[in-house]
Amino acid sequence: MREVLESLEPGAVLVADELLVPGSSSIECRAAGLMAGEVRRRGLTTVRGSLELAGPSTSLAAVLPGAVGLGIGVAADDHAGWLSARASLAAWLRAAGPRTVLLAAPRSFCAGVERAVEIVERALDQRGGPVYVRKQIVHNAHVVAGLETSGAVFVEELDDVPDGATVVFSAHGVSPAVRVEAERRGLDVIDATCPLVTKVHAEARRFAARGDTVVLIGHAGHEEVEGTLGEAPDRTVLVQDTDDVDRLLVLDPAKVSYLTQTTLAVDETAEVVDALRARFADLRGPGSDDICYATTNRQNAVKVIAEESDLVLVIGSANSSNSVRLVELAHRHGAPAHLVDDAGDIRPEWLTGARVVGLTAGASAPPRLVEDVISALSGLGPVTVAEREVARETVRFTLPSAGQYGKA
Repeated sequence: MREVLESLEPGAVLVADELLVPGSSSIECRAAGLMAGEVRRRGLTTVRGSLELAGPSTSLAAVLPGAVGLGIGVAADDHAGWLSARASLAAWLRAAGPRTVLLAAPRSFCAGVERAVEIVERALDQRGGPVYVRKQIVHNAHVVAGLETSGAVFVEELDDVPDGATVVFSAHGVSPAVRVEAERRGLDVIDATCPLVTKVHAEARRFAARGDTVVLIGHAGHEEVEGTLGEAPDRTVLVQDTDDVDRLLVLDPAKVSYLTQTTLAVDETAEVVDALRARFADLRGPGSDDICYATTNRQNAVKVIAEESDLVLVIGSANSSNSVRLVELAHRHGAPAHLVDDAGDIRPEWLTGARVVGLTAGASAPPRLVEDVISALSGLGPVTVAEREVARETVRFTLPSAGQYGKA
């Protein structure tokens, strides 16, 4: 133990994965990820390892009252680290205690995300890399990092892809201009665009071809929106809210159609569509909702858990539109809510006094992250898990033909 502490860099803190009790069995520290996150937020680095309860005075540990075989511990070898370790431990002990976790269902990966990730995995397996991916394949930091480890190279634009190389288009889709550029460069394209996004692109072309002004409801700068706008740039206008609708000017009010980004909040989008109908009596729209089934299901599920929870945690990355919408929706239904990439982002002050925690994950977040969060919370005390299912998803999308992956 002394050797471990002496090897720490200045300002580093050892976070215990287990507490070693002399002459007895070890004590598990399931909340180590929570503790490590709090230490890092205080500006220090962390290492993980075992901590002896009979160790040096620079170590701090606690066995949780009322929990069987659970503890939490930290150690440091300098004064600044020790102060941060002590404060972090105290914060998490205040948040300790039994709680119920309400799991939203459905949650995590949707069919479009599963398909996109598998496309990259198969391309790497069969082509051996490098396989380039334009933009993030899906908006999740853990998914991107995992694929990078396997050999995927993520780029912002095709300029960063060598001539003739393999490039995957992300699940969010691309504009026709990007496809033309890929063909001009001789790039070997594998298209991972979600079929539901492809549907919106086809609608944009159809509406523009009949002479309509196409009003796209979505978030400026989002990759899906950029791709859809590119289908008919001269005839498509973007609106983000009802204020944009009030300012909208069109050539012919009798020839207006609307489309939506697939990951929007259902209730807010309905308000924008109502505002469009109020202005344009002959407004036409898609034959079926553009907001995808998975987005709708996850929003309906978060409404249910928000009404029963002291706190809602949404697992997803900050650039994930559907995940951010879940946080906003939970707020609108009366529950404090926070977006976290993983357990390390959870803050002790959120959990202090929260005995019922709602938990969900955006459509681009891996299911394992949900299990990691439940495990981490169980390191603070007994956890009872209950699921609230609003729909059962059976949708599956086919992969591109085997020939697109090259050699078998």
